[in-house]
Amino acid sequence: MNLSQRKFARMIGTGSYLPSKRVDNFELAQQLKLSGIETSDEWIFSRSGISARHFASSAEKTSDLAVLSAQRALDAAGLVAGDIDLIILATSTPDYLGGFPSTACVVQQKLGIQTQCAAFDIQAVCSGFIYGLHLADSLIQTGAHRRVLVIGAEVFSRILDFQDRATCVLFGDGAGAVILEASNAPGILSSALHADGKYSDILCIPGQVVDGRVAGSGFLTMDGQAVFKLAVKVLEQVGLEALEKAGLVANQIDWLVPHQANIRIMEGTAKKLGIANERVLVTLGQQGNTSAASIPLALDDGIRSGKVLRGQNLLLEGVGGGFTWGAACVRY
Repeated sequence: MNLSQRKFARMIGTGSYLPSKRVDNFELAQQLKLSGIETSDEWIFSRSGISARHFASSAEKTSDLAVLSAQRALDAAGLVAGDIDLIILATSTPDYLGGFPSTACVVQQKLGIQTQCAAFDIQAVCSGFIYGLHLADSLIQTGAHRRVLVIGAEVFSRILDFQDRATCVLFGDGAGAVILEASNAPGILSSALHADGKYSDILCIPGQVVDGRVAGSGFLTMDGQAVFKLAVKVLEQVGLEALEKAGLVANQIDWLVPHQANIRIMEGTAKKLGIANERVLVTLGQQGNTSAASIPLALDDGIRSGKVLRGQNLLLEGVGGGFTWGAACVRY
């Protein structure tokens, strides 16, 4: 099918939200020192590219962050909540233990959308937003839905072990949202998803719920070196796959919008794809790794800052626990 015959899912609004509590490396280092953990701004920044992150207050839930980002996306699109007929929410930190009711349903209720709107969560960790875009695009192409709200939202500060400086300095909280609408104009041009469960242990929360209690650890654990090596490899492969599906080459991409995990992963992926660092949207330094929220946060920042313009080609990429990874080519 050529582009003139295809129905597209087109981005018509984006929004994001960061909790008001900003924690820079100096403050975090002092907090960790009280627990006998030595670190510094230089140590954190040199290994990750992160200078600060935002942490949700004890009163803020994932759904609260998601609703604020969604409302901003609705405002940008010139829509009201009742115009949405599907909510897909990517998160690893749902409001409720066990993930039900889904945080997407909580968001639906908080937005005041009635039962004409379906809602569900997806769990692909840091790749979750890409998985959500893929699903939304597919459902719009079939005609099953017309306007889909895709959200990535996380409160990772709740699952961090502040005795483990290798992980607790990397993550932050936040939410980002995109509204997709059925259109005859090009929007999502292609997407590609992958997973490999044999790497499930290199990034996970190993605890389980047994008899209503957490058995084992409820904190995030990560083999940083293993994640780094795998991430750069699969992000190059899936980026090239998405480009080929879209009929594009790297020099036709105006902006690479990667999952904001680690500056070395981001720059290494861009180099392998042949995309200059100047064409990579980077929000990592002031936000940390916000998992499923990081891509829509970076995208919204790029649009609102005037960097991303209508008609430009974007390559979005994510990789996360599972192990999962994916990419999407988008004409904004």
